[in-house]
Amino acid sequence: MLRAGIVGLPNVGKSTLFNALTSSMNAQSANYPFCTIEPNVGVVTVPDERLDVLAKLCKTDIIIPTAIEFVDIAGLVKGASKGEGLGNQFLHNIREVDAIIQVVRCFDDDNIVRDTKVDPIADIEIINTELVLADLASIEKRKARIAKQVKAGEKLAVEEDNILNKVTDLLSEGSFINPEEYFDEEEQGILKQMNLMSVKPVIYCANVAETDLKNGNEYTKQVEEYASKHHAKTVVISAKIEEELVALGKEEAKEYLADLGVEDSGIEKMIKSVYSLLKLVTFITAGEKEVRAWTVKEGTKAPQAAGVIHTDFEKGFIRAEITPYKDFAELGSYAACKDKGVTRIEGKDYVIQDGDLVHFRFNV
Repeated sequence: MLRAGIVGLPNVGKSTLFNALTSSMNAQSANYPFCTIEPNVGVVTVPDERLDVLAKLCKTDIIIPTAIEFVDIAGLVKGASKGEGLGNQFLHNIREVDAIIQVVRCFDDDNIVRDTKVDPIADIEIINTELVLADLASIEKRKARIAKQVKAGEKLAVEEDNILNKVTDLLSEGSFINPEEYFDEEEQGILKQMNLMSVKPVIYCANVAETDLKNGNEYTKQVEEYASKHHAKTVVISAKIEEELVALGKEEAKEYLADLGVEDSGIEKMIKSVYSLLKLVTFITAGEKEVRAWTVKEGTKAPQAAGVIHTDFEKGFIRAEITPYKDFAELGSYAACKDKGVTRIEGKDYVIQDGDLVHFRFNV
């Protein structure tokens, strides 16, 4: 399952956001550093209105959306890369996630325990610097471990050493790097196995007061500008409001957001941003038994998508019957889609598209 880690300096709203994301109150959100000591984990279903439409058309009550696992990770302080505060636990937990959601304080509040003024860019750079320093230390250890193989000219070790040298040079400026910009597909595969933190995709979550949710503020503008220069995304959210929305019904929540001049909840924008950042698409299996969403990477071919459902589907793949969601929603049934010629048969080279309704044919 896809995992996203929620990180940030103490008292920026991490646990409050986690509570809202998971619709639970299990994560504490007291106003003091290190309130979160062990990572809290929650599974969140991905909102997808298409599933409700399909369930009505297929006459089924069973809807199984895809999901993301969110991890609320202990607050970070300067020096975490050297073990300060809860640095060791923090760094271990962050290595295990697919994407980083960095919560940044973009609101003024005299009641918050804080040594300095609100400075979102300084906060971002503290965390990024600590992660980069920790990665550089990890790289040095890895280079030492493979030094003998490199000296002996072993191909794989030499390739890895070259990548480690390149990463070291890129990280010398103290900021995250975008692997796709500097490494080819094969190198990216090797790099991923190294589990470095400073190459993970990042969303900067600008946490604002209620009054700034619609238009943001000077702090959020700074975050957006920083993100645009560092291949990251920004989502403006009010964690406190999102937490309050949990207690409301679906319609009440919509009305509340409308009163604030906002159409979508911050949580929905957050999840969509994770999907966009990780380049994920959703295909759907729909029938009288159930309607179910499945997540794959952009560019995934039909046999590999079938394998997400069951390994036997990929091994025995014959073909895939594809019906675009928009056509099915308009025409109302598979029979009508076939009559109109919008349902088509695709082979092993077909690349799955977002919203494809798929029926796999395979040999057992």
